[in-house]
Amino acid sequence: MKKRNSQPINRFAKWKYIVLITTLVVMLFSALPSIYGENAALHINHRGQQSDATSIAQHLTQSGITPSSIKQDGDTTVVILDSAEQQAEAQAILKNHLDESITVALAMEAAAPQWLLNAGFSPIALGLDLRGGVQFLLEVDMAPVYRAHQQSVIDEFTSEFRASRGRITNEGVQLTLFGDSDNSRARSFVRQQFPNWDRSIQDNVIRLTQSDDEKSTLRNLTVQQNLQIMRERIAELGITEASVQRQGENRIRIELPGVQDPAAAKDVIGATASLAFHAVADTRSSRALTLKDNDNHPITLERRAILGGEHIIDARAGVGDMGAAEVNISLDASGGRKMSQFTRSNIGNPMATVYSEYSRNAKGESEQVSKVISVATIQSQLGSRFRITGVGSMHDAQELALLLRAGSLTAPVTIIEERTIGPSLGAENVKNGFAALTLGLGLTLTFIALWYRRLGWVANTALIANMVCLFGLIALLPGAVLTLPGIAGMVLTVGMAVDANVLIFERIKDKMREGRTFAQSIDRGFQSAFHSIFDANLTTMIVAIALYAIGNGPIQGFAITLGLGLLTSMFTGVFLSRAIINLVWGRDQRREVRV
Repeated sequence: MKKRNSQPINRFAKWKYIVLITTLVVMLFSALPSIYGENAALHINHRGQQSDATSIAQHLTQSGITPSSIKQDGDTTVVILDSAEQQAEAQAILKNHLDESITVALAMEAAAPQWLLNAGFSPIALGLDLRGGVQFLLEVDMAPVYRAHQQSVIDEFTSEFRASRGRITNEGVQLTLFGDSDNSRARSFVRQQFPNWDRSIQDNVIRLTQSDDEKSTLRNLTVQQNLQIMRERIAELGITEASVQRQGENRIRIELPGVQDPAAAKDVIGATASLAFHAVADTRSSRALTLKDNDNHPITLERRAILGGEHIIDARAGVGDMGAAEVNISLDASGGRKMSQFTRSNIGNPMATVYSEYSRNAKGESEQVSKVISVATIQSQLGSRFRITGVGSMHDAQELALLLRAGSLTAPVTIIEERTIGPSLGAENVKNGFAALTLGLGLTLTFIALWYRRLGWVANTALIANMVCLFGLIALLPGAVLTLPGIAGMVLTVGMAVDANVLIFERIKDKMREGRTFAQSIDRGFQSAFHSIFDANLTTMIVAIALYAIGNGPIQGFAITLGLGLLTSMFTGVFLSRAIINLVWGRDQRREVRV
């Protein structure tokens, strides 16, 4: 038996309206901080040192800069300034008056009301091309890392088998064993200790080469370690909102928004300084290393270091009893144990501090340059805290301390590209970019209102809501940065968003030409247009994902706004438009359905 009943058309369940309204309200609150904008500011990290807001304001006022406000947030003091032009000047003034360990960072503070910020909303982060700043592209040189691992193999083998010799060749490492007594044990040792190396064994000669998989693994680990160290160095410089990302196999891209004088950042980012502590050796030792000291005198050291810079957790410049600059070192637990054990057994013996850095020779190859900066006789057992002297001037001591705090790079890096964008150019990019967005949005709204009339205002409402949702979603997404190509993606989103409504409205017109009522045409128009809109947006989303995965920097910025714009366009162009039309025109129309 067939039963006939009626089902309402052009209606949404109440929960759908609740979801729509809630989403729009959240997106509006998320977009509001970006509308309020940001104020130029300084972040002063005291690191436990004494410094109050009154003295900071006094230093600035005496130099002709009156801060808008100063607030304390734990160990950090935030100074709000009137303009971005005052930032660099105020930073230099405070660095001269405050303690060396206190960092003064350029920053931007949201101008939105505090209640909005306390709710967890923040303005959109601007990229380098919109805020101004400096960008570096660095290349990680893996050749010294491969050589270091090859030398480590030789050291381990010759330490285990005294009657042996090792040398680095063009292919890898050649190990020669003198005598046949240890031949079998040597082969077993190599297989167990170096399983990832390709081996070739002939008589008493063992040849080892690093496999492609081993080199790839080593390269990935080295670049990741360098990335982490770069982030720590930038944090030590007091630069906020920095972006440090891997690019390709062995390159690192660093963006420092707001930095206009790249000299200091360049010196620290590209530096590869490190310290190591060596025992002074007998000149007749076969495993000795000879380096020059500050006076160009040769010093013979044990090749293997007591401990390296990776154990240093803190370093502070200071002045010694004789008025000379020195660096106070703090070691981690492992480094402290090693230093304690060595010095306990070597009281009365000399220990050298070796400073090393990489540089490029005339051929463009990386060279490690090391020198002995101090040789001291061990007077007593040392622990996790001690000091080194012979570091040069106070400025040299401060730079060395900063590098040691931030860590030693595991491989030398070379700055192969540097790009600086001034703050005025960044502001001009923002102005021109949003002017283009406003013009495109205004022309689109006008055309839709004139062409579709009755339904035009629905499309316009959905389009404005789409922009609000897009701004709100970018602000909510962790790590999302708005760039100039990102603004281009927003302009493109305007066209894509209105395309959905154009397609729907044209389908509605077609249904009305077939003789259907307005309500029926609305229902059938949305149904028939949905699949076309979904398919078109899905294919574009695939392109956006590919752009983000393969591209970098500006290309990723464009891909992010394009992808998010597709989501907001579907939400507002289809669902919000339908909800509005349902409320206005779809209340009393019904259709019959067979069940």
